[in-house]
Amino acid sequence: MSRGFILWGVALLLPILHFLLHVGFGLGARAPDLLTVGLLVLARELRVGAAAGVGFVFGLLEDAFSILAFGANAVVLTVIGVLGARSRDLFMGDSLVFLASYLALGTWLRFALHGMLAGEEVRGELSRLLVVEAPLAAVYASGVGVAVLLLTGAWGRDPR
Repeated sequence: MSRGFILWGVALLLPILHFLLHVGFGLGARAPDLLTVGLLVLARELRVGAAAGVGFVFGLLEDAFSILAFGANAVVLTVIGVLGARSRDLFMGDSLVFLASYLALGTWLRFALHGMLAGEEVRGELSRLLVVEAPLAAVYASGVGVAVLLLTGAWGRDPR
């Protein structure tokens, strides 16, 4: 099996695992944000418009479970999809350090943008979100994402 096929399979499986953990098992915030990790991985392989579309669909799926800030996830994940696709033009690399920092920064940005768009009743205090909660969630999601991508062989140099 080629690395590209495995990468696509894993990137599409991550959102399914995200909803299974968050909603199916009821873990909520205790589960990593695999939806953003999946989007960031897919965005590196897609053009900007396709990455924005995938981000929008992922955001609508996430917003289906949101009562107070409907639409915020769709906007934020669309922006994250665009930035993830554009990152391919700015950063060339497939090292482990790049992967971990790319996933952590993308996840932190997702939480930061969502916190700014959502109301205070949804997010709580913005400074606490940006300094404490978002970095912890970003490191957690990045660690799980790196582990999944490395264990499946979906990330790394293409042997061709």
